Amino acid sequence: MFVSIMFFVIAAIIAVGAVIYFSIQVVSQSDLVIIERMGRYNRTLTSGMNLIFPFVDHVRATLSIQEEMIDIPKQSVITKDNVSIAVDGVIYLKIANAKDAIYNVNNYKDAISHLAMTTLRGEIGEISLDEILSNRTTLNSELHKELESAAENWGIKVMRVEIAEISVPSDIQEAMNQQMKAEREKRATELRALAEKEKIIREAEAAKEKEVLEAEGIERMAEARKKEKILLATGEMESMKLISEGMQNPLGGEYMLVRERIRAFEQLAGSDSQNKFIIPYETTEMLGSLSVIKDLMSQNVNQVAASQMSLSTPTIEDVTTTGS
Repeated sequence: MFVSIMFFVIAAIIAVGAVIYFSIQVVSQSDLVIIERMGRYNRTLTSGMNLIFPFVDHVRATLSIQEEMIDIPKQSVITKDNVSIAVDGVIYLKIANAKDAIYNVNNYKDAISHLAMTTLRGEIGEISLDEILSNRTTLNSELHKELESAAENWGIKVMRVEIAEISVPSDIQEAMNQQMKAEREKRATELRALAEKEKIIREAEAAKEKEVLEAEGIERMAEARKKEKILLATGEMESMKLISEGMQNPLGGEYMLVRERIRAFEQLAGSDSQNKFIIPYETTEMLGSLSVIKDLMSQNVNQVAASQMSLSTPTIEDVTTTGS
């Protein structure tokens, strides 16, 4: 009897422990757990310790709320200008609604991947190769917009879409390289022509500015010479005025002559010429006196000769008287 009671107690303890064990559901910080009760959705468990009814509730799925990356398989697509290229990419997404992600789509990862492939094919078919290569950011934005609107019903939030690689056929690549080379050469030619044009313009402007500056310099020089002449004339006029006023003084004329002699002697003394003679002022006065005496003597001789000629020459009256 005692053994039977002990067995019953132990079985009860084990059963209670099992019930408690299966009633506690611990969820990780980065997970969401879908609980079904009797085959129907009941609730979504978040991180921490959660209580469920054992043998009635069971875990349908465990989903991660971390951001996930899904590859877009490489596929061959045709652009608007009929160029066949191979494109692949990646999608970054996260679970926004765990219930919709489980019950609205069979496999949200495969659904998103296939939707991205068809959307990518449609978007690339509407644009040319040059636009794809030059506006990859615009293509990424269009893909993100299309995928986000479609994935919203699946409880998925598309974070971003990136085109990873665009493979172009070798002949198209060669043609593009030649085109790029031609564009670079064209740009270089345009830059050289622009630089030459700029050089010619600057040289013309410099020559024009030089002529203007020279003309301004000539004008300023003429104006300066004009002012100089005016000032010199004014100074000469004032000097002549002062000289005229000084000449009224008996000693003024003598002062002016002495000053001019001193200036002349200064210039003569400063000259480098070896053929120069300095004669005292008294000697010049004596020479002047001799020249005056010479002139007087010449005048007297001329007068005497004239008187003798008048005496020796007979007049008309004398001739008439003699004939009578």
